[in-house]
Amino acid sequence: MVKGLLFGMIGLVVSTTALSQHLPAYELEREMPVFLDQLKKELTYPMAWGNSPVKNFKKWRKQARATVLDAMLAPPPYTTKYETEILAEEQREGYRAKKLCFNLTGYSRVNAYVLIPDGEGPFPAVVLLHDHGGHYTIGKEKMIRPFGVDKAVLDDADAWAANCYGGQYAGDYLAAHGYVVISVDALYWGERGRKEGADGSKYADNAGNFMMLGRSLSAFMNYEDMYTTDYLATLPEVDPKRIACMGFSMGGYRAWMLSALSDKIQVGAAICWMTTTDCQFSWEYGRERGGFANMLPGIRRYLDYPHIASIACPKPMLFLNGEHDKLFPPIGVRAAFAEMHEVWESRSAGDKLVTELWDMPHDCGKKVQAKIRFGNSKSKTS
Repeated sequence: MVKGLLFGMIGLVVSTTALSQHLPAYELEREMPVFLDQLKKELTYPMAWGNSPVKNFKKWRKQARATVLDAMLAPPPYTTKYETEILAEEQREGYRAKKLCFNLTGYSRVNAYVLIPDGEGPFPAVVLLHDHGGHYTIGKEKMIRPFGVDKAVLDDADAWAANCYGGQYAGDYLAAHGYVVISVDALYWGERGRKEGADGSKYADNAGNFMMLGRSLSAFMNYEDMYTTDYLATLPEVDPKRIACMGFSMGGYRAWMLSALSDKIQVGAAICWMTTTDCQFSWEYGRERGGFANMLPGIRRYLDYPHIASIACPKPMLFLNGEHDKLFPPIGVRAAFAEMHEVWESRSAGDKLVTELWDMPHDCGKKVQAKIRFGNSKSKTS
């Protein structure tokens, strides 16, 4: 009986597969609905500056930010009971490295790397936001050279720095130039990964489970970036009026999101993450490949990526992308840059927005890092 049932099930699978190969019609292609173009025509972004009926910019920023936060669903519980513990310290050339443990949220106690320049502070500071890369075994170690870790972790980090950052850790570079820097793993990366081990194929499953619980895994990352900024502002070595953020790839997405959502961020640099939904979801240029790492439920009913980034206006911001970046075709990048320039120009702040396309692929090498210059809210990012 069991044997008969088993062979019957196998027959059903075979027949279903054969049937699917001869469908006279279908409604899904390349992981997108065949009516994709119709869906995109319905995206009118009514909350974008210029589309919104709200003409007072400060009121628009407040409403647009509230719209984004609403799409981010319920946040993790906020805490200021950090209970910081210093796990290890190391003197480097011109700065001191610390590995800290603190309560980031009411749910999560995390490890972080903090670099503090030699000399008398308080110093300007930078929140460093690591990339995605489909590489989950390390997170904060992509931005700051780790220490007191297994050789495998150090080798992993050094190899990643060589591949994506020109062999130079962005955090160490900035610390050597007088900035306090901090980097924390995003949930799912590094020391905040899966008990069963790193597996990129499970990210979407975890994101789906968060949504089933009325939360957004992607939004947790953004909330935690805001909480990290708040924590950084409490450190005695930091000038809370001079805090910037910087990130590459997914970290670039995180950087402009953080700049838009946190008033503590005075200036931001987003490397190799900007586009429009029209380009990102198209038959010609492909589809979003971050696996829900930048998905906020329902936000497209109101705002596109450059519209959200424009909530940061009139802060000084740097957006830098590569002409040969296969993840972000220049046509989408230029369209997004143009949208943002209209906003900054409308506020007589056009000189505070720098957008550039370089002759490079998806990269954050030494020349890119040298391009980043941070300052206070009255300075220009260039």
